Amino acid sequence: MSRPIQINNHPFRFLLYLEWILLVFSVLMVILPSPSPKFAAKFPELTICSLAFFGLMGLRLPTSNQFGKIIYTATEVFLILITGFLGGRTARLFPFLYLMLVTRSCLIFQLPGRLTVTFSSFVLFLMTLKTRWMPNRLTPIVQERFRFFSFSLSVLFGLSLVFVLLLMNAVLSERQSREKLGIANDKLRQYALKIETQATLEERNRIAREIHDSLGHSLTALNLQLETALKLSKSDIPRAMTFLTRAKELGSKALQDVRNSVSTMRSHPLQSQSLEQAIGILIEDFQRANGILPSCLVSLEYAIPTEMSIPIYRIIQESFTNISKYAQASLVQLELSTTDKAVKLIVQDNGRGFDVTQNTTGFGLQSMRDRTLALGGAFTIKSAQNSGCQIIVDIPLARWKT
Repeated sequence: MSRPIQINNHPFRFLLYLEWILLVFSVLMVILPSPSPKFAAKFPELTICSLAFFGLMGLRLPTSNQFGKIIYTATEVFLILITGFLGGRTARLFPFLYLMLVTRSCLIFQLPGRLTVTFSSFVLFLMTLKTRWMPNRLTPIVQERFRFFSFSLSVLFGLSLVFVLLLMNAVLSERQSREKLGIANDKLRQYALKIETQATLEERNRIAREIHDSLGHSLTALNLQLETALKLSKSDIPRAMTFLTRAKELGSKALQDVRNSVSTMRSHPLQSQSLEQAIGILIEDFQRANGILPSCLVSLEYAIPTEMSIPIYRIIQESFTNISKYAQASLVQLELSTTDKAVKLIVQDNGRGFDVTQNTTGFGLQSMRDRTLALGGAFTIKSAQNSGCQIIVDIPLARWKT
C-alpha cells in the first residue's frame, strides 16, 4: 500500500508553496474592505474557514484507497463552491482553486480519474459563472459584451485546465520514468556486484585448482625425490644424484607452472597487442611446454570488437591448457575465422578424449561455455574416448557492429 503524499514526501513541493500564496491572497481579499457592497463577502468567516481547510487538505493527499480519494475530492469541490458562491470578490479568484483541484487530482488519480475531475471542474465553473449573469435591464450592447467576456473566460479557463492536465501528466510521466530508471540502475548495480562476486569466487576456485593440479603435484613429486635422495646420499651417491637431478627438473616445472598461472591471471591480455599476436604467443608457449606446434589458421576478414576479443582469447587459452593437462595429444589444430554475420572458432586435438556425457561440468569447460553464452553465441564440444576432442564456438557478429 502506497504512502499518502505529505509535505515531507511531496513530489513537487513548490506547488504547495504556490497554493499557499494564492490562498493567502484570497483570504486577504476577504478581509480587506470592499469598495462596493456588491462585491463584499456574504459570509467572510465561512469563506476564510473554507479557504484555510482547503489549504490544509493539500498537506495530505490520499493515494491508496479509492473511496477515500473520491471523498477527498468531493470535499474539495464543496469547499470551492462555498468560496465561489459566498466569497464575494474572492469568487473572482475561484478558478485558481479549480486549477489546484486538477493539480491534486493528477497526484492521486490515474488518467481516467484525472480526466473526470478536469471535466467536472469545467462544468462547475460554467455553473458558477452562470449565477453571475448581468441583469436584463442592461442595454443589449452591454449584455452582448458581458456574454462575449464570459465566453472568452470559459474558453480561456478550459484551455488552462487542459494545459495543467497535460503538463502534470508529462511531469509525472517523466518522474515515473526517472524512478523506474533509478530502480533499474539499482538492480543493475546489484547484479553487477553479484557477478563480480561470482567471478571472484570462480577465479579463486580456478587458482586453487591450478595449484592443486599442477603446482601441488609437482611439489609433492619434488618432495619424494628429495627424500629418496637424502636416504641414498650416504650409501649410493650416484643414485642420489639421479634423484636430485629429477628433483631439479620438477622444481623447474613447478616454477613454470607458477609463471603460467600468473600469466593466465593477467586482467588485460590484449592491452598492448592484437588478437592475432596474442594467439601467436599462446602457440609459442604451448610449443615450449609440450613440444607440439599447433596448426593455426586465422582468417579475420572482419574486425573483431575488443569486447569479443578478450573472451575468445580466454577460450583459446583454456583450450590449450586442457590439452596440455589431459589430452596427451600429438596434433592440435586451431581455426579462427569471421564473416559478416559471425565469428567461428574451432580447436581440436587427436588426444585421448573423454565421454562428453560424463565430463562437461569441469571448471575449464564451464568457463568457456559461460564466456560464449555471455556473447550470445553457441558452444559445442565433440569428443569420445581415444578419439580426440573438438570445441566449436559460434558467436554472432551483427549485434557487436557499431
